[in-house]
Amino acid sequence: MRRVLAVLVCVLGVTLAARQPAPYFTDAFPREEFAARRARVMEQIGDGLAVVQGAPEMSAEVAFRQNNQFFYLTGVEVPRAILVIDGRAKRSMLFLGPPRRERYNGPELGPGAPAATITGIESVVERDQLAATLADLAKGRTIYTPFRAEVRGGGSGGEAAGHARATASDPWDGRPSRETVFQQKLQAAAPGFELKDLDPIVDAMRFVKSDREIAMMREVTRITGLGIMEAMREAAPGKYEYELFAAAEWVFRRHNSQGPGYFPLSATGSNTIYTHYHRGARKLADGDIVQFDYAPDYKYYTSDISRVFPANGKFSPRQRELYTVYLRMYQALMASIRPGVPIGQVASDAGAKMAAIIGGFTFTDPKVKEAATKFAAQYQSGKPRGSLGHGLGMEVHDVTVRREAFQPGELFTIEPAISIAGEDSAMRIEDVILITAKGFENLSSFVPIEIDAIEKLMKEPGVGERK
Repeated sequence: MRRVLAVLVCVLGVTLAARQPAPYFTDAFPREEFAARRARVMEQIGDGLAVVQGAPEMSAEVAFRQNNQFFYLTGVEVPRAILVIDGRAKRSMLFLGPPRRERYNGPELGPGAPAATITGIESVVERDQLAATLADLAKGRTIYTPFRAEVRGGGSGGEAAGHARATASDPWDGRPSRETVFQQKLQAAAPGFELKDLDPIVDAMRFVKSDREIAMMREVTRITGLGIMEAMREAAPGKYEYELFAAAEWVFRRHNSQGPGYFPLSATGSNTIYTHYHRGARKLADGDIVQFDYAPDYKYYTSDISRVFPANGKFSPRQRELYTVYLRMYQALMASIRPGVPIGQVASDAGAKMAAIIGGFTFTDPKVKEAATKFAAQYQSGKPRGSLGHGLGMEVHDVTVRREAFQPGELFTIEPAISIAGEDSAMRIEDVILITAKGFENLSSFVPIEIDAIEKLMKEPGVGERK
């Protein structure tokens, strides 16, 4: 009787675990999404094994945030978890340590059947079994593991890799990366296997978004746009740059974002010439132009929208002239984007349209015309430097792959900047572009970009002024 009762309790526990909110497992996607990703990895590694380590806990009382590669394959938000994907057996194993902080933080995901039910991973076992498992499975096989430094909230691969290099080469530090140490541990646990980089396989998967990822990107872009619009309402002479990103953060947090997707770029006046200025210390002056660029980390995905607006809510005649010709050329670039066409051809097509815009535009300031002509020239060459933007997804500068043309399911930003020679100011607009089968969709088109719409929005009271 006791044995039957124990079985019933176990079954009930698994059922409840499947129905209740899963501790330390995401609600961003269903477990089937992660299972499909692991199945694609199995297809790519053949007879090999993929071994991926999760991020460690933070050395502070802040919420845990998993690294991107591990989360992409598991959805598991437990510190120091390790995943093994077996390409030969077509199954995966998750290695977890015993729950450590349930007393303080609430339920944690630990080894056992309930965790397997929650995550959809075939086997979830104690972390101390990893070495023996690898020694048994890895003989004569290839092990794939990420070589690139892990990326967590607010980061991108370039920054993570640069930090790892700087740390390793610092004569007063010199620590190897976690990834280097992990590779050494793998070789010690199962000597004699071939070690390969898993990142290119996962990056290629992440580069083209699934339908669920596209839906997620729509939502995080919606939240981002609402935050930027709140910052525009908040702007006024006498306020500080940091007050604008505080208004945006209020929106982000109200929509349950888990942190920033990158640091807030709130720049006014001469600070606008620095593409990643983020000190937020300058007071807005009457006549300033504001450059604003900020997005949240929402369920492990982020967006990237930039808008330009006047600090006092009204473009001056000269600001209006520069912004208008810039915006028309920006829109010409966007209209040239289409799948299957070489990216250089997209640029040169846009350059031809820009030349026509300049030829038909009424300039009152020769410096503005000079700036517009210089801006268009980079596209007319067919080789714009960095001005077709960057990939977007789990990272603001997301993983990318070599390709000659845009492809459906690709998400990226366009963010060309314009400046007047000899003047300490610049403008940069940025939108989120989804490549579709026939063209593209601008996911951030709802954020005001035309002068009249911007000025109308800025007449509304900001969050700090509403009663």
